Amino acid sequence: MTLLQSIDTALFHFINSTLANPFFDWLMPILSGNGVSWLPALVIAVPAILIWGSARLRVCALLMLLAVTLGDPLVIGSIKESASRYRPFVTQPDARLFGTAGKGYVAPLPDGTRPPTANHHSMPSAHSANWFAMATIAFLFFRRSARVMFPMAAAVAFSRIYNGVHYPTDVLVGGVLGAGYAIALIVAVQGIWNFIGKKTFPAWHAQMPNLLNPESAPKPEIGNLKSDTEWLRLGYGVIFLALIGRWIYLASGIINLSQDEAYQWLWSKHLALSYYSKPPGIALLQWFGTSLWGDTEFGVRFCSPLLAAILSVLVLRFMAREVGAKPAFVLLLITFAVPLLVVGSVLMTIDPPLVLCWMWSVVAGWRAVQPDGKTRDWLIVGLAMGLGFLCKYTAMLQLVCWVIFFALHQSARIHLKKTGPWLALLVFGICTLPVLIWNSQHGWITVNHVTGDAGMHSAWQPTLNYFFEFTGAEFGLLNPIFFIAALWAMFVGWKRRAEKPLWLFLFCMSAPVFLGHWLFSFHSRVQPNWIAAAVPPMLCLMVAVGSESKLRLKPWLIAGMMLGLVASAFLHDSGLLKHLAAKLPGDKDPAHRLVGWRETAKLVEIERAKFDTNAFIIADHYGTTGLYSFYSEPARVAAKSATPLVYCVDSDQILNQFPFWDSYNYRQHRHGENAIYVVRLDPYPLESGWIGKWLRQQKVSPVVPAPRIESYRMTAEFESVTNLGVREIPIEDGRIFQRVQIFGCYHLK
Repeated sequence: MTLLQSIDTALFHFINSTLANPFFDWLMPILSGNGVSWLPALVIAVPAILIWGSARLRVCALLMLLAVTLGDPLVIGSIKESASRYRPFVTQPDARLFGTAGKGYVAPLPDGTRPPTANHHSMPSAHSANWFAMATIAFLFFRRSARVMFPMAAAVAFSRIYNGVHYPTDVLVGGVLGAGYAIALIVAVQGIWNFIGKKTFPAWHAQMPNLLNPESAPKPEIGNLKSDTEWLRLGYGVIFLALIGRWIYLASGIINLSQDEAYQWLWSKHLALSYYSKPPGIALLQWFGTSLWGDTEFGVRFCSPLLAAILSVLVLRFMAREVGAKPAFVLLLITFAVPLLVVGSVLMTIDPPLVLCWMWSVVAGWRAVQPDGKTRDWLIVGLAMGLGFLCKYTAMLQLVCWVIFFALHQSARIHLKKTGPWLALLVFGICTLPVLIWNSQHGWITVNHVTGDAGMHSAWQPTLNYFFEFTGAEFGLLNPIFFIAALWAMFVGWKRRAEKPLWLFLFCMSAPVFLGHWLFSFHSRVQPNWIAAAVPPMLCLMVAVGSESKLRLKPWLIAGMMLGLVASAFLHDSGLLKHLAAKLPGDKDPAHRLVGWRETAKLVEIERAKFDTNAFIIADHYGTTGLYSFYSEPARVAAKSATPLVYCVDSDQILNQFPFWDSYNYRQHRHGENAIYVVRLDPYPLESGWIGKWLRQQKVSPVVPAPRIESYRMTAEFESVTNLGVREIPIEDGRIFQRVQIFGCYHLK
C-alpha cells in the first residue's frame, strides 16, 4: 500500500507540477467547470433533445441524467465518506491549486489555518465518475460517440489532477465506478421496464420493448400513444416520486425554516381557536407534523409535500375526466415548473392548505353544478371552503367567484332553487365559528390587522409602482411562458364562455382573484402569494384551452418546462447559481431568508452564555423570536414550558401573537434579570461574485450596516444597556447571510 501511495503521489506531482504550462493553467480549470459553466449548454441542449431528438436520443439523455443524479450522491458520495482520503492540496503543501474546485469553505482556526472537512475528501473523483458514466451510456446507444465522449471524459479526469484536487487513483477509480454503475443502471432499468412495463404500461411496452434500440419497434414516439389509463398511472408514479423526493429534500436540512414557519411553530405549542393574524389551520398542521416527527424542520414541513401530492392527484383525476389523461399529465408536469407552486410544495405556510381546499371546492363544485349534481357535492363544496377559511381568510373570495359564476351561467342558476348551495353556505358558516368566537373575545383585532395589511386604512393615491411590482413578481413566480399562456387562456375562455361551460367555470374560479388583485395593486402593495389559490384552476383553464388549440404549442411548452425546472432547481439549492453566473452575495441570494438561521441561533446562545448564563433573549421581530426559539436547543425546550427563553421585543401596540400569551410578558415574569437584545441588520454589502467585482472596478464602496444604537425601549426597560457589537454569521461556503447586533441589558426594571 505504501508503494502504491508513493507512485500515486509521484504521478500527481508529475502532472500537477512537472507538466505545468500557461496553456494548461488556462484550460484545465475550464474543463473542471471552474470559471466557465456547463449549465447554459445543458439548458439549451435538453429542450432541443426533447423537441427534435429521436426516441433513442431521449432515452439516452434520460439515462445519463439518472446516472449522474443517482450515482454521484449514492455511490461516489458514500465511498468518499467511507474512504475519507484528503485531497492533495490538504496533504501536499507544494500542490498547485487552481480556483476553488473541491476546496470548500471551513471557518479558520485562531492560527489562521483551516482544518480539512468532508468537502476535502477526494476518493473517488465525482467529475471522473460522472463523465465516464455519461460516456459509457452514450457509447451503448451511439457507438460513434466514443470518439468524442471518452476523450472528453479523460480530459476532465486529467484536469482534476492538474488542478490539484485529486490524485491519479482518485480519477481512475472514479472512471471505473462511473462506467460500472452506468452499465448496471441500464441493465436495472431495462429489467424494471420489462417487469413493470408489461403489466402497468402494456401499450407503451409493446411500442418500445428495448430501451437501447427503441426504433426497432413500430411507432416509438410515446407522445403518439392514446392510453388514458397509462397516462394516469404514469402521473401517479410521478406524484409518488415527487412526494418522496420532497420529503428527502426537507430531511436533508439544506434550507432552514422561514420566519413565518418558526413563528407559527410556536403557535402549535399554544393551540387556540384562532390567532392574531391567521386562522388556526396552520397551527394544527404543524402540531400534527411535529407530533409525528418531533420539533424538527422535517416535522414542521411534513404536511406541505403531502398536501401538494393530494392536490396533484385531485387535479390529475379531474382533468383526466374532463379534458383527457394526456393533457392532465402535461398539467402535472407544468406544476413542477411553476415556482410559486414549487415553493408551496416545500414551505409549510398558510398557502398550501388553502390552495388544496380551493381546488377541492372547484372539483366538487363542477360536479355539483351538473344537471345531475347531488346535495353531497354541495356539502363537500361548503366543507372545502370552510376548511380553506380555517387556513387563510382569502378563502372567502371563493364566495365572490361563485356569485360571478351564477351571474354569468344562466343554466346553473337553477341550483339556487335547490337546497344544495344554501347547505354549502351553512357548512361554510359553521366552519368560521372558531375564528368568530376568538375574535369576539379579543376585540375583533384580526379585522383591524387584515385590513391594515391590505392598505385599507390609508387614503387611495393611484400609483403604477405597485402594479408593475406585482406584475413582475407574478411574471417570474408563475413562469414567464405560463404566465402569458394563462392570460391568453383567460381571454379565450371568456370569449367562448357560452359554448364551453367548463372553461367559464374555471375562469370564474381563477380570473376574479387574479385580476382583482391586479387591479387592487393600483391602490396598495399586493403580495405575490395572495393569488396562490387561483393558480391551479387558472392552469387547468390554460391546459383545457391549449388542448383544443390549433397552434403549435409543444416548443413553447417544453421551453416553459425547462425554464421552470431550472428556476425550481435554483429555488431548492441557490448554490447552483454559482455554476451559471457567479456566487451571489448573501442578501442577493434567492434563499437568503432560509439560510443561516441555525448558525445565528447558535451564535446568539453562545453570546448569551458569555454575557450571563441566566440571561434571557429578546429578539427584535416576531419571526426571529420563532427562529431563535427553534434553533437553540435550550430555547426549544423552554418554548414548551411556562417560562420561555426567547421573547419578542415589547410594544405599545399589539403587533403579533405574543401579547396574547401571558408567559411571553417578560416585564412581568423576568423582573430584575439580565437579557441580551438581538437585532438583525440589513442590508448586506455586495462582497463577492461578479457584482462585487464590478463595483470594485467602479470604485463604488459597498453599503456596510452602521452599528445600531441602543433601542429606546431597552434603555427605558433596563437599568443600563451596553452595545456588545455586530456579529457576522458565515455559512459553509463563506458567504455572510445573516448579521446581528447584540446589546447587553442589565436588570429589567
